[in-house]
This record gives sequence, structure tokens and C-alpha cells, in this order.
Amino acid sequence: MNVDIDKIAQLARIHLTPEEKPGLEKDLEAILGYISKLDRLDTEKITPTSHVLNLENVCRKDTPGLSDAAEKAIEHAPCAEGRFFKVPKILQRD
Repeated sequence: MNVDIDKIAQLARIHLTPEEKPGLEKDLEAILGYISKLDRLDTEKITPTSHVLNLENVCRKDTPGLSDAAEKAIEHAPCAEGRFFKVPKILQRD
């Protein structure tokens, strides 16, 4: 497998010294060679998974209900008008 190390370095925006290039090229060829071995595996009878462990959602159920979060937030606001925060004007009309 032939790897264009200069092109890869350019795409990755890294500067390689001439001494670093042969070693990195050899490493990348080994990695890509291993990946090509994985491509030859027969995975017909393997069921797809998104995670190797059986995970289950431990969060509470999302059930609708009443909330007083907006009122609590307004109570703690430095300045409010009705159910809205009141802030200084930052835009001027010309």
C-alpha cells in the first residue's frame, strides 16, 4: 500500500522533518494494512451493534407536568417586568 505522506501532512496541517517522514509512512502503511485485513472478515452472520455493552437508559421517563421554573427565574432576576426579564437597551434606532 502506497501512502503519500506529504499530502497527508498537508491535510493534517503538520510539519514533518525529512527524518520523520519514513517512520510515519511505515506506521501508516502498517495501520492501513491491518484495516485491510479487517475488510476481509466475514460479518454476514454478525448482528450490528452500536455499543459492545448492553446499556440501558437510566434517566427518568419524560412525562409532561407543571413547572414553576420560569417564575423562580423571574423571582431571582435583578429587574423584571411581569413575566419578562428587563434589561438595558443596547440598540439605537436611527
